[in-house]
Amino acid sequence: MNPIQRFRFDRDKLSITWTDGSASELQALWLRDHCQMPASRNLANGQRLLNITDIPLDIGIADASLDGHRLVIDFTGDGHRSEFDLDWLRNNCYCLNQAQDDRSEAGKTLWDKQFFEDGLPRCHYAGFCNQPGARLAALRAVRDLGFVVLDGVDCESGEILQVIKQFGFVRETNYGPLFDVRTTVDPTNLAFTNLGLGCHLDNPYRDPVPGLQLLHCLESSTTGGESILQDGFMAAGILRQENPAHFELLSRNWINFRFRDGASDLQARVPFIEVNDHQQVIKVRFNNRSIDTLKLPPAIMREFYPAYRHYAEILEREELQVVFKLQPGELMLFDNTRILHARKAYSATGTRHLQGAYSDLDGLYSSLRRLESDA
Repeated sequence: MNPIQRFRFDRDKLSITWTDGSASELQALWLRDHCQMPASRNLANGQRLLNITDIPLDIGIADASLDGHRLVIDFTGDGHRSEFDLDWLRNNCYCLNQAQDDRSEAGKTLWDKQFFEDGLPRCHYAGFCNQPGARLAALRAVRDLGFVVLDGVDCESGEILQVIKQFGFVRETNYGPLFDVRTTVDPTNLAFTNLGLGCHLDNPYRDPVPGLQLLHCLESSTTGGESILQDGFMAAGILRQENPAHFELLSRNWINFRFRDGASDLQARVPFIEVNDHQQVIKVRFNNRSIDTLKLPPAIMREFYPAYRHYAEILEREELQVVFKLQPGELMLFDNTRILHARKAYSATGTRHLQGAYSDLDGLYSSLRRLESDA
């Protein structure tokens, strides 16, 4: 079915009325820049073959006509002819479609403790490896909910790296390609003790921060040590609802995070809450252990601490947290730009051994898009 009801053009623009009643007004320069023809774009990967400086600023439309399901446009200035598939033109029209941002809170499923009364999102590891449909469901859970638990993962050191290979690439850090989470003598990080840890996101002192974290349980015979997960986008939304000024303070003012040990000195300056151009939350950061000295203008400092404390208090609300104990063979994969994690203290007797590793969101999203296009 032809989605266009009628169209007209002048030198500067193309005006379209679509059959659903919506209207578009597309600039001639935009149309020439987005030409889909082989002379303008590599058909294998979609990349442009011309620079914006190759297109005259005064380019115009000489003629426009329909040819089946395509709109043909002849341009003045460079004499080029473009053919646009009508569905492509409708789906990519900037008058009717916002720029894509699949990392933001918009389109995500925000959650609290009650959301998972029927159980956490889970996937058996064998299915994750061998069944595209199972892997698709698991990666969608990470995209939409922020995490998934894989069960049946072999309790072998290094197996966590094989999990990452199913969807992306290992993000190596100063801890190496993977790290062991268990009690050690003179630890470089409080994670390597049996102390409880408050809700936090890892590595806020890195730029860019690793977008994904994995924790794989190899042994668990201690008392305590339960894992806690929390939706940071939900918490940020609650802060914005309860006190918009506090949200504004934490999203507009940047602070320093820092981590130092014998081999590293990592620093980043970022906000607690990061928003995009539509004021949608795209990243949250909270790690009380790694905040560097706060240095803000005096007028802001007076207001910053109440906002900071308000945010921290929201993160301590039990109704926002899911608590569970990872069992040997279970692995949780979560979005480290959204999901805060914590653990309860555990006993000095018995063994608790987790292995952790990092990856990046772009690899997971790429795998997810390919799986969805093949589904």
